[in-house]
Amino acid sequence: MKIKAIFFDLGDTLMDETTEIKDQDLVTIDAELVEGAKEVLAKLKELGYRIALVADTRIGTYKNVLGKFDMFKYFDCFAISEELGIRKPDQGIFLFALNSLGIEEKDYKNVIMVGNNLKRDIVGANRLGLISVWFHWNDRYQSKPENDEEIPRFEIKKLSELLDIIEALEKEE
Repeated sequence: MKIKAIFFDLGDTLMDETTEIKDQDLVTIDAELVEGAKEVLAKLKELGYRIALVADTRIGTYKNVLGKFDMFKYFDCFAISEELGIRKPDQGIFLFALNSLGIEEKDYKNVIMVGNNLKRDIVGANRLGLISVWFHWNDRYQSKPENDEEIPRFEIKKLSELLDIIEALEKEE
């Protein structure tokens, strides 16, 4: 299998939501990263993968957080709910990223979506046939699938585990 792209959510996937400092408009002005986030993105980029941020967030939030850690260089596409006017699990936000990267429908099955929210990230990915990876490192959100659409293909507790999943998928025919 040749992975065509890897999509990431922001909150509690790359950015630790418990560390957020927000302004009066609820834009995150400062936050820390989830353990391993920058290293995993750097490794994926080094390996030649295309990366998209597919996130339900404020424009200022992702710009502030990624800017603080010099992480814009890792991303090939930004599909941001506030910019697009749609939120996950709406297919439109995923389709924006897929289309921006020139990924054809026949290759959706070779795109990974990493997120922490079963109802948004996993359902949205599963509905389009993407490879859903649930980053379940805390219990701030629902922590058990309630229906088949919420069942992820993979579950990880550390972001670095994603690298092993990708390596295994790349070995599949």
